[in-house]
Amino acid sequence: MVAKWYATNTGKTLDEFAKLARRVANQLPHDSTVLEVAPGPGYFSIELAKLGPYSITGVDLSHTFVEMARKKAADAGVRIDFRQGNAADLPFADDTFDFLLCRAAFKNFGQPVRALQEMCRVLKPGGRGLIIDLRKDASAESISHAVDAMRLSMVNKVVTKLTFRFMLLKTAYTREQFEEMLAQASFRSFDIQEVDIGFEIFMTK
Repeated sequence: MVAKWYATNTGKTLDEFAKLARRVANQLPHDSTVLEVAPGPGYFSIELAKLGPYSITGVDLSHTFVEMARKKAADAGVRIDFRQGNAADLPFADDTFDFLLCRAAFKNFGQPVRALQEMCRVLKPGGRGLIIDLRKDASAESISHAVDAMRLSMVNKVVTKLTFRFMLLKTAYTREQFEEMLAQASFRSFDIQEVDIGFEIFMTK
């Protein structure tokens, strides 16, 4: 039920997924191997697949999300390997992917440091990763403005704002916490940038 509610709400901002996909595609050769960690309903991967002949894989802990993403990919006429798996134990060999994305999910991981170590492991040398997530010090005003821009119904707008306030912010991380966790992975470099209510964290193996 939660997965379906999330898919419905995020589906109303498909233009944001398409914009992110175009941004990523502009930096990737067409033969790139791409992994999305915790893709949920698969919106980003599907939008990226429309833009070029990438080899795209998505791994999510939720069986419901995996099935949902597979169906949406089939409906969109794109080929993506969505499978079930844990971010802290990614089911892939070392040095497999050129690029990795984790959007709006990292704060939910039970083993965040291990997840970062796994992301680094499965990236090829020189491969790049991008984590986009909420930051703990996001203000109530900025969150309210961001939710208003999602074009939700009045009821869903209220529920979403309460979810941010009483659930998501509690599990979100500060810049200092991210820096500490990233230092325990083996990335060659990383850069944390504040964007709206969240962070964009760029990592290079």
